[in-house]
Amino acid sequence: MVKDNEKVGAVMVVGAGIAGIQASLDLANSGMKVYLVENGISIGGVMAQLDKTFPTNDCSACILSPKLVEVGRHPNVTIKTRRTVESVEGEPGKFKVKLTSAPRYVNLDKCTGCGDCANVCPITVKAAFNGDLSERKAIYRHFPQAIPSGFAIDKLGTSPCKANCPTHISVQGYVALIAEGKFKEALRLIKQDNPFPIVCGRVCNHPCETACMRGKVDEPIDIMHLKRFVADLDLNGDTRYLPEKKESKGKKIAVVGAGPSGLTCAYYLAIEGYEVVVYEALPVAGGWMAVGIPEYRLPKDVLNAEIKVIQDLGVKIYLNTRIGRDISFEKLKSDFDAVFIGCGTMKSSKLNIPGEDMQGVIHGVDYLMQINLGKKVALGDRVAVIGGGNVAMDAVRTAVRTGSKNVFILYRRTRAEMPASPEEIEEAIEEGIEMKFLVAPKRVVGKDGKVTGIECTRMELGEPDASGRRRPVEIKGSEFIVECDAIVPAIGQEADLSFITKESGVSINKWNNVDYDKVTYATNVPGVFSGGDVVTGPQTVVKAVFSGKEAAKSIDRYLQGVDMKAGREKDWTKDLADKADVSDVAKVPREKYPNMKPEERRTSFQEVGIGFSEAQAIAEANRCLACGICSECYQCVDACIAKAIDHDMKVEEETIEVGAVIASSGFEIFDASKRGEYGYGIYKNVVTALQFERILSASGPYFGHVQRISDGKEPKKIAFIQCVGSRDVSCDNSWCSSVCCMYATKEAIIGKEHAKGLEPTIFYMDIRAHGKDFDRFVNRAKDEYGIRYIRSMPSSIKELQQTNNLLIKYVNQD
Repeated sequence: MVKDNEKVGAVMVVGAGIAGIQASLDLANSGMKVYLVENGISIGGVMAQLDKTFPTNDCSACILSPKLVEVGRHPNVTIKTRRTVESVEGEPGKFKVKLTSAPRYVNLDKCTGCGDCANVCPITVKAAFNGDLSERKAIYRHFPQAIPSGFAIDKLGTSPCKANCPTHISVQGYVALIAEGKFKEALRLIKQDNPFPIVCGRVCNHPCETACMRGKVDEPIDIMHLKRFVADLDLNGDTRYLPEKKESKGKKIAVVGAGPSGLTCAYYLAIEGYEVVVYEALPVAGGWMAVGIPEYRLPKDVLNAEIKVIQDLGVKIYLNTRIGRDISFEKLKSDFDAVFIGCGTMKSSKLNIPGEDMQGVIHGVDYLMQINLGKKVALGDRVAVIGGGNVAMDAVRTAVRTGSKNVFILYRRTRAEMPASPEEIEEAIEEGIEMKFLVAPKRVVGKDGKVTGIECTRMELGEPDASGRRRPVEIKGSEFIVECDAIVPAIGQEADLSFITKESGVSINKWNNVDYDKVTYATNVPGVFSGGDVVTGPQTVVKAVFSGKEAAKSIDRYLQGVDMKAGREKDWTKDLADKADVSDVAKVPREKYPNMKPEERRTSFQEVGIGFSEAQAIAEANRCLACGICSECYQCVDACIAKAIDHDMKVEEETIEVGAVIASSGFEIFDASKRGEYGYGIYKNVVTALQFERILSASGPYFGHVQRISDGKEPKKIAFIQCVGSRDVSCDNSWCSSVCCMYATKEAIIGKEHAKGLEPTIFYMDIRAHGKDFDRFVNRAKDEYGIRYIRSMPSSIKELQQTNNLLIKYVNQD
């Protein structure tokens, strides 16, 4: 530690271009400790991008590479890449510098620079090092001789699809893998966070698509059906994907309920090496997925195949076993090391109107359950289904398929407020189902105890309620009767928690849901956890899956004696990759998802959705904008033998003490698109000087062959326009850059050497040749290479559409 009156014998050099490197070497060789700070992923600056150096036209890499090696190996130099200087405090001889370190996501101490990670990366972006004239992977290094030699990953933040998915699957990751034809890898990635891709690929409410950045261009990616595509491939393959299990931990967990949350919890606990036993009151496994979702949306054989994978992991499922009747809850607590309650919400909410107990009233949950269990339910020809959610849609469409001729929806709000998925509503309308909006039931009308109709009242929408939807308000005196043979109320569900006695100690809230911790899913009783609809009320399959997964993590931590909350609370709305400019993105139509024709599906429980073909899936996946850059597919993690990849790296801060600071931060390239008259960014064959440098370089995008961007042909004439963005008050750059005259002359000479028939022309205002023998350099360009100099500032550049040639308009000094 430095004493208060002692000066620090260290120097910070900010900027690791050639100037910063040379300053660091000079200081280090004199015995000083040097911190070479650079905000990029490697050192070398612009000189690393140059083909030749001025004025000797020597190979830039030949001069720079030894310097890179020397500074990289020097014991007195510490290189700090991806660093930003936040503050400098103190006085000469004793400064405290606060640095922020952006995550590299690759451990430099482990990375061998082999490049296996880049070989498997599915994301391709423009390579800024090559002036965006070539492409690179999301995990990359600028050039093979880079110091540090390790790779780095570019991330713009969390992709909105991943943030908005309740299970936070790497959506962009599996979409990118599908685009590459890596279907097995895509499925494995999905199953890291969701064991039910076959189910969610059919019935998910897909909030990921609502957040998809592609929706700002045309239509969102069809994420749900891409998930179904890879899941179906696995289902129909020779062998199913079965994740590797860890060694047995010798502990047992009981799961109450074989629905999506319970089975998900069992799946991840089994992978962790626990013995899991699931108890289900119904005669089938799957919970609401099995008895609440009709076969035309989710075929039973498909669901059972998904459940079979969970059983193949060693999970035991006991059917027809009701807790509280066949086994007491207290016995579960005593016989198992932990208990998870995931019994769902299998009781229908009542309308609580007169006549609801008449013959012909069957609640939506009961109706769907009986149909899905193979029972026949005769409703008659005229059926009124009350409600606007997915249960109502499933019930009304099921009634059509079981023979009812006049089936309709009664809903107290409008279509815009219906909570059912838009696809279900649209498909119901296609099947000829009528929807009566702004009506609410008041009483059941009947004769001899049987339903003959329902009295309704008309409604109007008032102010929004707690859900954000406008509250329906009754219009007094607007009552009317709708004739019907059966009424199917589908207005809500609740849990049957009769098995949880007061002696169990498990807290039940006023909504008849299990009280739980929203992070750990632990109840107030140690060792008892709960998730799914039983804690939230009726929700979606994908939300139930998430709760089961999170509960499994908590149970594992609980049994291992680890803090259940540490590091788990994350705000997914922060650091979203949703700021990209999509104005120039070309529109590409969304692949049309194939369904059965409406007239065919009305009389059948055959699955409505046919599924994407391989060609459709790849085409749809290729519409992804890769808005987060890195898709977090984790293929690099699997490929890296050295285990150097760490996607959990965070921004870090550090403070260093130095006695002096040298600023060598270089320069910023002028944005030539600000001078719109020259067409940069519009015409492909208009490039910057640095881009042309990369074209000339043997390590550049075209391996040193001079060619046009538009067609790859070798140009015959090249024009260099000087003073673009300098000596220009309109761009707030009133000063001469001092280097461009010689730079253009150098590039023109090198261009001639690369393409013998090339005819370069340099447009200039005046030649600034203010160094030793600089005039001789210019004269050599004129006399030996035949380079033409025209004293003029061109007024515009236009492209000839047929040839992509450029027409320059200028006035010469004559």
